[in-house]
Amino acid sequence: MAGPDEEGSAPAADGALPVLYCDERVVAVHKPSGLLVHRSELDRDRDVALQRVRDQLGGGWVYPVHRLDRATSGVLLFARDPEAASRLAAAFREHRVAKRYEAVARGWLEEPGRIDHPLGAGRRGEGGAPQPAVTDYAPLAWTELPVPVSRYPTARYTRLELRPLTGRQHQLRRHLKAISHPIVGDTTHGDSAHNRLFRSRFGCWRLLLAAVEARFPHPEDGTEVAVTAALDAHFAEVVAAAGLGG
Repeated sequence: MAGPDEEGSAPAADGALPVLYCDERVVAVHKPSGLLVHRSELDRDRDVALQRVRDQLGGGWVYPVHRLDRATSGVLLFARDPEAASRLAAAFREHRVAKRYEAVARGWLEEPGRIDHPLGAGRRGEGGAPQPAVTDYAPLAWTELPVPVSRYPTARYTRLELRPLTGRQHQLRRHLKAISHPIVGDTTHGDSAHNRLFRSRFGCWRLLLAAVEARFPHPEDGTEVAVTAALDAHFAEVVAAAGLGG
């Protein structure tokens, strides 16, 4: 099995990205874990989602309108012209885009809840005064593995639905850490003992966080568009093997 990439993700496989939605103004694809959205100063020569989508569309320009961490899989939106990009970016800034994620977190969260915990800028929150950040969550399934971890005789996990109401960097990962239920596979904000358990028991080197739905106003006429993505095959296999549903 391939070793971990940054954030504990396996390197993204080559090939076309599954297209979830496409018209003359917008395209949405299913980004795999381990793939950057676009090039950065530190990763200028890497394979990136933006270039793959451009190639799939015959070389035309596409414009990223939101962030999805390299380690996170799922729904990724691009605009196909500058005006559409401006309108979609505004919709994200104005919280007119509804996003839904699934994750596997350490421990049991038995009831739906809200995390209202301000976050500083940057992935570790070290970039200035904390800004408002809110995430709603709801448990989907629970499991208890007969494996001792740290001081506990068993290991408990919850499969969660997450709905961020704001868009801070690493918001979901930092929020789950803040309530002591970090996301499995998170090497920046997570728990290394539980990450090791999933690597050894399930062959899981990746972050167990996926964007499964985005609802946004279409830049042409404002009509709501809903784009969904099933969990990718590996994520689904790990969830099933851990007893958290199919």
